[in-house]
Amino acid sequence: MLCISRLHAVRRITPWLLGALLAMLAPHHALAQESITSLANGPGNGIYTFASSSPKTLSDLLKGAGDATHSSGHLLLPPGDAKVPAVVLVHGSGGIYDAELNFWAKRFNDAGMAAFVLDMFGPRGVKSTADDQSAVPFSADVADTFAALKLLATHPRIDPSRIALMGFSRGGTATLRANVARIIASQKLPDGLHYAAFIPTYAGGCAGVFRLAVKPGVFTPAPMLFIHGDADDYTPISACLDYADKIGKAGTPVRFVTIAGARHKFDSDDQQLHQLGSVARTRPDCPLEVDIDTLYAYDASAGTRLQGKAYGDALKACHATGASVEGNTKARDQAADAALGFLKEIFKIQ
Repeated sequence: MLCISRLHAVRRITPWLLGALLAMLAPHHALAQESITSLANGPGNGIYTFASSSPKTLSDLLKGAGDATHSSGHLLLPPGDAKVPAVVLVHGSGGIYDAELNFWAKRFNDAGMAAFVLDMFGPRGVKSTADDQSAVPFSADVADTFAALKLLATHPRIDPSRIALMGFSRGGTATLRANVARIIASQKLPDGLHYAAFIPTYAGGCAGVFRLAVKPGVFTPAPMLFIHGDADDYTPISACLDYADKIGKAGTPVRFVTIAGARHKFDSDDQQLHQLGSVARTRPDCPLEVDIDTLYAYDASAGTRLQGKAYGDALKACHATGASVEGNTKARDQAADAALGFLKEIFKIQ
């Protein structure tokens, strides 16, 4: 690991690189700085802790219920003093990972955008949820994305009307949920604040109990870009292709970029193929979906409500184990080019 003293030996250290190095050198559990409520004083690159909540269920999220807690984020700004757009990055089940800081944040900074890399697990004392997804409630991920949005909107260098949300795997589930009109309304955001665009990347939440019954008005008109590898066996592409198609037909502008040959977590620095025999996943043909208005679960293929034993049986039938992950630099570059092209268009950046 690079020592702080060695930073002085680097002759051409850019503001982005310095911020990224300092952020990566700080242990994720050592976020004991005081929680802040505003970035109005215009702080620079660093790790910032802020108030959030941990709703246990979707119902709790909609009610504004949940234990008070904290989340944190790595803020990385592009050079200069101009007002800029921003992208909030939401990690998956493995927690915050190097590529978010040393690849995605850099690509966004180079394009004149700020990056805010959320660490939802560290402040809650959790390293990973891969073996136990209940260690952090999924609805807490969504609460964190809105808490981050409110915080970033106070920074004088960030344009609050141009903040996007990009989530990976489990973070993709939160990204999908954060574009749901009823959920947004429940957060009571100030002055009409909202995310301008959404990029679910090899997203979870396209099948099973996290999938919502799609009808007009469920998702907002904010544009969405799905990015997914066609060799993904953890969150298979077929479910997201179908979900994206239905969301688009219901009125949300949706684009879908398929990355040929890319597996799950293709943006990882680790280029080795890893077989994860014990991880739980949802079968892509799972017919379960939830009505956001009633919170009832349905078998979409039969159009029948599921409850009691029928619901339990459906959950068991949708459950599967085993998947693979593999980093792929070519796929990662393709995904970044797609994301940047999408955001430059949305944010009107030349």
